[in-house]
Amino acid sequence: MNDEFDYELTTDQWEVLKALRAPAANPSRISRFAVESLITLGLVAMRGDSLALTPAGRKVLVRGSSKLLQDLAA
Repeated sequence: MNDEFDYELTTDQWEVLKALRAPAANPSRISRFAVESLITLGLVAMRGDSLALTPAGRKVLVRGSSKLLQDLAA
């Protein structure tokens, strides 16, 4: 994966990434379509019965956090 590649994620996808930061994330409360698309992108992985951010998912979340703040300010 190219570190300079920017993902154009939907609001639901960002919400899933943010929700999975917490160790006790509840997958039943998040969009299944968003989760499946993030798994396809390699940003989220199944770990047994739960979901977890991949290293790439963490990187996207951290890099994208400034974008999220700019969106809130607009």
